[in-house]
Amino acid sequence: MTVERTSIDTLVVGAGQAGVAMSEHLSKLGVPHLVLERDRIAERWRTGRWDSLVANGPAWHDRFPNLEFDNLDPDAFASKEQVADYFVAYARKFDAPIRTGVEVKKVVRNAGRQGFTIETSKGTIEANRVVVATGPFQRPVIPPIASGAGNLTQIHSADYRNPGQLPEGAVLVVGAGSSGVQIADELQRAGKQVYLSVGAHDRPPRAYRGRDFCWWLGVLGEWDAEVMKPGREHVTIAVSGARGGHTVDFRRLADKGITLVGLTKSFDDGVVTFESDLAVNIARGDENYLSLLNAADAYVARNGLDLPEDPEARAIPSDPECVTHPILDLDLAKAGVTSIIWATGYAVDFSWLNVDAFDEKGKPKHQRGVSREPGIYFLGLPWLSRRGSAFIWGVWHDARHIADHIVTQRKYLAYRDASQRHADDHREESPDGAHRDSRVLKASEMGVS
Repeated sequence: MTVERTSIDTLVVGAGQAGVAMSEHLSKLGVPHLVLERDRIAERWRTGRWDSLVANGPAWHDRFPNLEFDNLDPDAFASKEQVADYFVAYARKFDAPIRTGVEVKKVVRNAGRQGFTIETSKGTIEANRVVVATGPFQRPVIPPIASGAGNLTQIHSADYRNPGQLPEGAVLVVGAGSSGVQIADELQRAGKQVYLSVGAHDRPPRAYRGRDFCWWLGVLGEWDAEVMKPGREHVTIAVSGARGGHTVDFRRLADKGITLVGLTKSFDDGVVTFESDLAVNIARGDENYLSLLNAADAYVARNGLDLPEDPEARAIPSDPECVTHPILDLDLAKAGVTSIIWATGYAVDFSWLNVDAFDEKGKPKHQRGVSREPGIYFLGLPWLSRRGSAFIWGVWHDARHIADHIVTQRKYLAYRDASQRHADDHREESPDGAHRDSRVLKASEMGVS
């Protein structure tokens, strides 16, 4: 493999929303950089999602500040292809230095000199800094209990595309966040018998008093919350932009024919066992829902806003049979279940990053994305600096902070004391052409050639 001694100062790994945002800020600040992407720009939006997926936030909210979606109503929800196309157009807007089809294999700190050596599928690169912009959706997680489910068709939501992909028969969907709920709803609408395993979740209203919940979280300061509430680390959010956007209501899903069950506990000899927590999970989701309505009403009253009353939003249907008399175990064969979809989230994979930037559990140690390993940065992770960090607009603001930090470090490294400046002046006065060498030396110290 060859060593590519480029003029870049900073290498950005990943060209999804985080990598594109990072590149924009570095470009504006004049920082030489390169973005490497193993697939295409925003590839996960195109091939790592199901066919009918749309963004969970309206187009006016789920975007970067300097470009609106083309030919899309601001209150509409962009399809996954529209989102991917948006990032391609955004990168083209400022001619982002992105190389696609290049996978980063390994990053190590150089010994006794500045920067890092980066091994890629197309050679080796050296850079002074590395921004890890690979996002949170790196490795689909299927819990170990899946091994006891027998010979059923089992896929993660990352590999689900449409109902026609599954064999005939009923489906168990495990996980009731945004992905699990939307997939279960789509399967039921396609004529499938669906069992939906519901764990702890937050259930915000899609809209209230004429404003989307993204707007409410903004004015209430929730997007800028810097610390996650204790005990909420593994709580998913059930919200949907499908079919124009709607509030997720598990009781209404049950009324349509979906059978709700509790958290999936285990599999044994063709029988799946569920926790007896379904009613509690539904009730706590209601508490989250109503608390946001209460906060919104208080905000309206406090600020004297003229927003319409919405009494129907507080109408909570009665519990269906599957909640009042929950199924605690299910014989999969007798129930006709032939497939399981695991909507159980993702884990990060930093095995390629061989630097001292992690705690004993393998989690990145950082402050607003600035790693404890000098020169390493993280971007796009949940709660990087605030609640909104993993969202499209949030990652843009986090990228600006990291870019400012990089510029500050470059200025420190470019500093030259009096003796160095005197030597430079002396070389500039000499007749042998050393003036050019002086300029090259100064530039190289700043990470450019």
